[in-house]
Amino acid sequence: MKDQAEELREIMKRKNAPGKQTKTAATKPDIKPVDKARIITVTSGKGGVGKTNLSVNMALAFARLGKKVVVMDADLGLANVNVMLNMIPKFNLYHVIKKQKTMREILVETEYGISIVAGASGFSQIANMGEKDRKDFIRELDTLSSADIIIIDTSAGVSSNVLDFIAAADDAVIITTPEPTAITDAYGIIKIIATEYDSLNMGLKLVVNRAKGAGQARNVADRMINIAGQFLNLKVDYLGFIYEDSAVQQAVLRQKPFMVVDPKCKASICVQHIVDRMDRNKPGESRGFGGMLRRLFGNKEEVNSV
Repeated sequence: MKDQAEELREIMKRKNAPGKQTKTAATKPDIKPVDKARIITVTSGKGGVGKTNLSVNMALAFARLGKKVVVMDADLGLANVNVMLNMIPKFNLYHVIKKQKTMREILVETEYGISIVAGASGFSQIANMGEKDRKDFIRELDTLSSADIIIIDTSAGVSSNVLDFIAAADDAVIITTPEPTAITDAYGIIKIIATEYDSLNMGLKLVVNRAKGAGQARNVADRMINIAGQFLNLKVDYLGFIYEDSAVQQAVLRQKPFMVVDPKCKASICVQHIVDRMDRNKPGESRGFGGMLRRLFGNKEEVNSV
């Protein structure tokens, strides 16, 4: 089996080949049946490891495969998906919860072929909703079900909201770096997941960011995966790595995705490789957005009745 480094070299050769035509974000996506969206949660044990950057650039990579993609900013404290895209949305989920706007009205299409739901600070108020308000809110969220991919950018750490999103997703991507503190915090969130949830096969996937090379990333991943399996009896899959790349910081300063600023840089090719791998290895049966809502709110009848 080819390792990621070898596959990346082949991808770079193909991308640099003259006359090679590839799909762009403007490619018209196939519309999936309602409620079959693939839910991908991206999370981390600590801030500053590249979680939001991965979420946004993964979305672009899926869009290049012809997918209809929505990124939901579920960071309760530092919602910054819109900042990374140099956008200032007028409305966010708070306005939906307050019934001032509908989900379709706050869903913002970007120039990059993806859509975003900004500033999910209102999620903290869901627990205090009455039954009717909760049903109305679920109905609004369910309008996102026509997307192929919904990427949820959570806050860093182990709040109950983060754990709920991880448990409800088809794929839970945990991102870390080779730094000891990042590894420790990433293992911490894996340990809490193992403690809080019965399922030992939750689709947990690990991405090592800012790696100097494939060997360093593999060493970090193997160490975490072995510890999780041996001491927590929890399955974690190694999804891939992203090179340390100066193009990433340059893109952040320009408030644009690095896959747009330099689609042939090492980090861009790594993310496309990760997304290509995910697209080839789809979950056996996606729960869809309705399934995620049922897991989040814990009432199947309530969700089905809206």
